[in-house]
Amino acid sequence: MKYYTIKEGQLMDVIGLLPLIPEFYNIPSFEEVQNRIAGSPHLVLAAYVDGKPAGFKIGYERDHKFYSWLGAIHPDYRRTGIGSGLAEYQENWAKNNGYDSIWMKTRNCFPEMLIMAISRGFRIIGFIPHDDPGQHRIILEKSL
Repeated sequence: MKYYTIKEGQLMDVIGLLPLIPEFYNIPSFEEVQNRIAGSPHLVLAAYVDGKPAGFKIGYERDHKFYSWLGAIHPDYRRTGIGSGLAEYQENWAKNNGYDSIWMKTRNCFPEMLIMAISRGFRIIGFIPHDDPGQHRIILEKSL
């Protein structure tokens, strides 16, 4: 496994990774990301391998809970533990900042994300249907 580091607050590196994630087709701009997290307690994490951005995770307070909004790992660095490392960091941060739960949404077309979330103790708490079954949203929550 490659050695990686995780740092807080590197939004510019996160934005630079977005176009490199093949699953993202509606890429938010820097301003959209900034507006989404502005005015709420939030956490931006970036993971690096050999000084290069390899993954990220962005979350913020929503509905008095911590919402794990957006995250991805560059395809070259998947299956290295970076995703789990980012998730663990985010969960610990949320707990240390007074949140008793964390929630997220994923899509039916991303089974690896769903499997990772369930393996980390998330439970399915809701479902938002879509005309395309691959785009069904699955809502998950974990007590911290």
